[in-house]
Amino acid sequence: MNDNGSDTRSPAERAQGSPRPDNPHVTGHEVSIDQGHVAGTGELVARFENPGLPPHRLRHADVDEKAAKRAEIQVTVLFVISIVGTIGFLVTYFVVPMNTFVWIPFFANLNLAHTLFGLFLAISLLGIGFGAVHWAKTLMPDAESVEERHPVVSSQEDRQGLVDTLSAGAGSSQITRRPALKIAGGTALGIFSLPLLMQVVGGLGGGNYHKATDQLRHTFWQKGMRLVTDPELRPIKATDVTLGSVFHVLPEGIDKNINQEPQPGQEFTHDEDLDLMQRKAKAAVLLMRLEPSTFVSDKARDWGYYGIVAYSKICTHAGCPVGLYEQQTHHLLCPCHQSTFDVTRDCLVIFGPAKRPLPQLKITVDQEGYLIADQPFDEPVGPSFWSRER
Repeated sequence: MNDNGSDTRSPAERAQGSPRPDNPHVTGHEVSIDQGHVAGTGELVARFENPGLPPHRLRHADVDEKAAKRAEIQVTVLFVISIVGTIGFLVTYFVVPMNTFVWIPFFANLNLAHTLFGLFLAISLLGIGFGAVHWAKTLMPDAESVEERHPVVSSQEDRQGLVDTLSAGAGSSQITRRPALKIAGGTALGIFSLPLLMQVVGGLGGGNYHKATDQLRHTFWQKGMRLVTDPELRPIKATDVTLGSVFHVLPEGIDKNINQEPQPGQEFTHDEDLDLMQRKAKAAVLLMRLEPSTFVSDKARDWGYYGIVAYSKICTHAGCPVGLYEQQTHHLLCPCHQSTFDVTRDCLVIFGPAKRPLPQLKITVDQEGYLIADQPFDEPVGPSFWSRER
């Protein structure tokens, strides 16, 4: 006999009645296919036999009250760990400065506040998750049950039965008998929402709010800064920008004096306190040259220099880098969500989910012929935020 239960004996062996090994998968309804095709009856089994449920095995905590008490203590400890993680998150939010960096092995320099946020939030989530799973595995009822299908609309008796079942379930879960579980679990779940609410409430007023919006409204660009190539940081002359060319541009000095600490009473307005990557994320610019006659927008032409124009590289939809330039149509394309901006019309949105044009950087040249910023951006770059006017 082979693995699928078919009889591999020869006809002579079957005729002699040689013993046939027992196979637990053989039901007696098999058909032999060693004599060619077999035509079916076209009928299906009216109903499959119910295999039933395996015997229920009691857990250690079901038969030993000491084991149940140990499980209760373990679940309570896990919930308390979650509470500690949430409190740690809140303390970090109010105490740890946002611009403090620490060196961590295998990760180099990391922002201390962000690292602690992630660590404490993970502890809070894991404490709740592990506690709930251990509770369900050790104390909650685990008896198997089968419920037959019933009509979708339940009768009043069924609805009342549901209420009774939930009440009985609350009792069998031992939450009413074990107040430590109820208090620790309720507290862990209750305060877990605080870190999420703090991000909203903490940004609605006070100094942190104004500092955050100021950082969104201003970039590293200042009047008189030269335009330099990214990443070479080489100054660009107007004669270097030919028709059809496009440059990735940064402000000169963006890599100098990073992460400055303000003096008492001093306020930074041009990202002096940010690191290089944060500065780049806001100050990146695309530089192009078009025929002046192709501009439809007077402002786009006037804020440029003989057809050379500079626009923010940060998409106004979701902050992705606008990395594609179509030379024939003079369209800038964001590859993330396909927002398309028309350079000839002051980077007006002509397709995609973006709602605002790309901000333009007004440029001119200095005495040596190098391109410089004539003024900073006159509006916030990147995606919209709720408090901006436009």
